[in-house]
Amino acid sequence: MTSSGVVSFNPDILDLIEDAYEMIGMELRGGYDLKTARRSLDMLMREWGNRGINMWTLKRYDIPIAAGTNTVTLPDEVMDLLDATWRTGTDIEQNDRVMTRLGGSQWTQIANKNQPGAPSQFYVHRVVPPLLRVWPTPVDDGLFVCWGLRSMEDAGAYTNTTDIPTRFLPALVSGLAYYLAIKSPNAAERIPMLQQEYERQYTLAAEEDRDRSSFVMVPDMSSYNR
Repeated sequence: MTSSGVVSFNPDILDLIEDAYEMIGMELRGGYDLKTARRSLDMLMREWGNRGINMWTLKRYDIPIAAGTNTVTLPDEVMDLLDATWRTGTDIEQNDRVMTRLGGSQWTQIANKNQPGAPSQFYVHRVVPPLLRVWPTPVDDGLFVCWGLRSMEDAGAYTNTTDIPTRFLPALVSGLAYYLAIKSPNAAERIPMLQQEYERQYTLAAEEDRDRSSFVMVPDMSSYNR
């Protein structure tokens, strides 16, 4: 026996919706069924954005900040920012300085937010659109280099594929089936089973979706060295 040698399985939106309807024991019938399913699919992927870091949504952002500017509007797709550095110079003269993230209350407590200097701290004001604030206010042009979490793309046309790795497809279909069952009186008895299967599939995928780099723990011995 021979295998196919093909690893291109990635169903389009329509196929995923049909599979979800099969899980709730219903048949996809009309245009409204498609419309409500696609809406639920977009809701589902927004829910995933609230569950934590999805590795495939990590994106690097290089944000130029001019001297004298301490607030920048971020792209609408940005959900949050993680690690960041302040970069000056180019080529062999390039220098990255690690920046510390502040919370809202810490930012508020800074007495002089316009104090000039080399930026060493940043605050993400998570409004719409999100705002990036740096401190001190740069005296020279620089580049704010960071890794951020972006929103997942909308489902869009039924012929599209989804903006997720294929390993998450079982979680996506079972989650969509659960969402659809909640909206369908005829599938009410399947809700507990579908919810359990959805959480099981999502947990399996989320546990696989991780960084496999080495993890090193270093004890804080500062109190013994004073």
